[in-house]
Parts: sequence; C-alpha cells; structure tokens
Amino acid sequence: MWSVPLLRHTDVPPRVTENFILTGYRFPNYSFRQCLASAFRPTNETGNFWTHFLPVFIFAFHFQEVFGWEGTPAPSDPFFYPLWNYLLGVCCLLLASSLAHLLNSMSLIVREVCFFVDYGTISAYTVGSSLAYYYYIHPRAGIPPLGGVGGGGGGGANASQLGLSGEVDVESPLASASWLPEFQVFFDTLYIPGSCLVAIICVLACCNTRQHWRTYRYAIRTLVFLLPFFVSSTPIFYRLLSPNPYPSASSSSAAAATTAHYFYRHCFWLVVSALFNISKVPERLCPGAFDIWGHSHQWFHCCTFFSILDELHMIKAEVRALCLHPTLVLPPAVPTRLPGPALLTTYGVMVLLQVCIASIIAWFSWGAYLIYAPQQKQLKQLKQY
Repeated sequence: MWSVPLLRHTDVPPRVTENFILTGYRFPNYSFRQCLASAFRPTNETGNFWTHFLPVFIFAFHFQEVFGWEGTPAPSDPFFYPLWNYLLGVCCLLLASSLAHLLNSMSLIVREVCFFVDYGTISAYTVGSSLAYYYYIHPRAGIPPLGGVGGGGGGGANASQLGLSGEVDVESPLASASWLPEFQVFFDTLYIPGSCLVAIICVLACCNTRQHWRTYRYAIRTLVFLLPFFVSSTPIFYRLLSPNPYPSASSSSAAAATTAHYFYRHCFWLVVSALFNISKVPERLCPGAFDIWGHSHQWFHCCTFFSILDELHMIKAEVRALCLHPTLVLPPAVPTRLPGPALLTTYGVMVLLQVCIASIIAWFSWGAYLIYAPQQKQLKQLKQY
C-alpha cells in the first residue's frame, strides 16, 4: 500500500483535480486501508486531513475546562445540554472534514458522498452554535430558577442547588432595557427554527455546487455560509449593542467582558479563511510549488479552526459569567427568563435536523451514483489491466 504511485493532474479524472494543484494526486480506486495509509504519505490531501483531525483533540482539551470550574453544575445537568450539542457539532464537523479528505480517493462516488457529509456537518455545527448562543447569550439567558420568577425548565432543581434567591437585581442595566420586547418574537419563536431552515438551505446549495454551478463553486460555498453566520450571531449582535446584563463590579461582568474580544477574533478568522478559500492563494501565484504543503485549503482549515476556538472561548466566558452569578434574576420590566434547556429543545432539535440533512445527502448521493457509476466501472477495468 506504500508503493502506490502518486500522480500528476493529467493522470487522474478531471473530477479529482483541484485548481493550481499539479501533483500528489491519488487515483480514485484506493482501498480503505490504502486511504488510511495515505495519511502518512506526502499527498496533496495529507495536510487537509491533519489540519482538521488534530484540532479535535485541541478543542476537546479547551472544552473540558468548563467542568473544572468551581460552582458549575454537573456535566450531566440540563444546563449543559446546549454545550454538549455544540461539542457534537464541532467534533462532527472536524472529523467529517478530515475523513472526507482522507477517504475521497476510494471512488468517484465515495468522493461525492464524503463531501456531501462534510457540508451536512458544517450546517449541523451552525445549529449547535445557535443552541449555545440561545441558552447562554440570549437576552434572557440564565440559570432558570425553580418556580417563582422565570420559567421552570430542565435545570431548575440544580439551579436551586446553586442558591437562586429569586431577588431582583435592581442594579442590573437590563432594568433600563426598554427595547428588548421588540426582539422577543424573533428570539423566542423564530431564532432556532430560522437557524435550522438556513442550515438546510446551505446543505442544498453546497451539495448542488458539486453537480452544477461548478465554475463558481468555491465562492458560492463560502458566501452561502455567511447567511447562517448572520442568523446565528444575532444574540451576540444584541449583546454588543445592549448594556452588560451583570452588575459592573461583579465577577460575572468581568468574565462576560471578553465576549466582544473573542467574537471579533472569531469574525477575523472567518474572513481570512474565506479569502483563502476563494482566492486559492498561494498556489495560484506559483502552481506546483504548494501541492503537498502550504496550499490554500490547508490555511483555510487552520483559520476555520482558529475561529471555532475563539467561538468556544466566547461561549465559555458566557457560561462562566452565568455560573458566577446564579442569583441574577431579571427585573419585572423585562420578560420572564428563558425556560431551561431540555432534551427535546436541544438534542431533539439536532436529531431532527440530522434526519433532514441525511435525507438531502441520500438524495444527492443517489444522483452522484447515477452520474459516476459508469465512469467508475471503466476505472476499475483500467486497474485490472
């Protein structure tokens, strides 16, 4: 399996080639074992695999720090359901991306399916982010008290263990937030369904670029994912434009103060990753020089992971702020606090979304089979000779 030669772009089907990448190609007839072994060979996909596989462990390391903080609920507490969904979204995205680049040389059909799954996990990740934003950065987010002020919710019993007193914090700047009700319908009714709908649209559009719109496929895929960014980030935009919900002298205020910093960095890395993905720099400037290491897709992977890591730090800051100030209760002038996370409103949303995404992937995969099955049969015949 180590002696399988690597090929030039003229020796593989046009469907396999990438712009400005001239060498390091694998012929699309590898076995599963050969694909796994290629992770340790200098192919033009090796860097694409490792730049999203290794970050899984880096992300997990930073993620688990949350449960070591003093005063946080148990990891199984409903308060952490959105965070676990966010973890699943990120890990599935990174693993699906890395495995798509590793296994896509098994056949032309498998190649298409791999990247359909890749697009699906990206969309699922955006909804995982939305769930975390909704329950931790929403204008009425918090640890729901048990009865009395605010909604019941799944985390009520644990919230009472954290010492909720039900007293109104009159010093909270939210007491003067007179424009919150204007956005209540959007946040409470449309935000999560809208995020799911946009995610499904993104999967449809990105999968379609593999069969149509090929000329501008990179620009379309990049621009399509700007839409879920703007939709899912609305709670953050609101937070940046509204007063800090915590008393200015509190430790919660200090923890939440880093949210803007991490969000701006998150946006910066997203913009840089988009530029790499669309421009195809540096290989565009010197075709053939960056075939194995340093081409744009590897930098794209690195920048997207940096953006995810800053997003994680931002969410952790908000979780930390909530846990440091569990007695914070919204004043009566503000609508009641959100009900706590529940299985149906977190995992249930993700499962339903995954069923929809899987249906879309199956539909496009069948179309790919009809298109590439005859060509793949010819490739197998060539292999025999």
